[in-house]
Amino acid sequence: MLPSLEEARRLLACFCSLVMDGYAPAPSLGLPAAAGARADGLAAELEDLARRCGFAGDAAAAARAVAASVPGLRERIALDVDAVLRNDPAARSREEVEACYPGIHAVAAYRLAHRILRAGVPVLPRMLGELAHGATGIDINPGARIGHSFFIDHGTGVVIGETSDVGDRVILYHGVTLGALSFHHDASGQVIRVEKRHPTVEDDVVIYSNASILGGDTVVGRGCIIGANVRVTSSVPPDTVVMQQTPRLHQLRRSPKA
Repeated sequence: MLPSLEEARRLLACFCSLVMDGYAPAPSLGLPAAAGARADGLAAELEDLARRCGFAGDAAAAARAVAASVPGLRERIALDVDAVLRNDPAARSREEVEACYPGIHAVAAYRLAHRILRAGVPVLPRMLGELAHGATGIDINPGARIGHSFFIDHGTGVVIGETSDVGDRVILYHGVTLGALSFHHDASGQVIRVEKRHPTVEDDVVIYSNASILGGDTVVGRGCIIGANVRVTSSVPPDTVVMQQTPRLHQLRRSPKA
């Protein structure tokens, strides 16, 4: 029997409490107060959830491997928090970012889900991703590959598809979509799932609100700035600014009041 979302939520909260000092899990989850006990519990709970998700391999070994990666994930998430503090003038402290910022919560969930996916565990990574999606409005598929110092500002409506590749020090604003342009089908009419469908965003790119970057062949080169509300379906050379035309202004002609 598959685990419940509440059980997955407990695993995610346990992980977040281990990698972010400013994150306080809900008391109703009943997690141990001591960090060491939470770390031990993470491996045990992950082993149980992996088995129930139909993992065909050695669930205990997979759980130990994921648990052993937690210190490295903590370092990676610390770089994500650094990116927030470096780029958001409204961010006052690490504790505030870790406690309050939906982008950091979504990215932390993604980093755990991606690691579990790499261990070969089915279903559970998507459960973790959807928990973060529901809580933050940010939809990051666990299969995406995202570099360090990643910053999602505001966050609502951001979508990052399964085969997206995102480089280091990338900034996304709310409403950004890294999506597919089209789907190919095999001879039987089934969607081909193994091909790259989503774009590549190289290092040091900034993508402003409600921009859509679409297609597996689309590469946004290093150092680009993609303006708000832009739709990109072909590759962009490095160090390029992509913007919509400035809106035209038309003066209204009003009849004088009697």
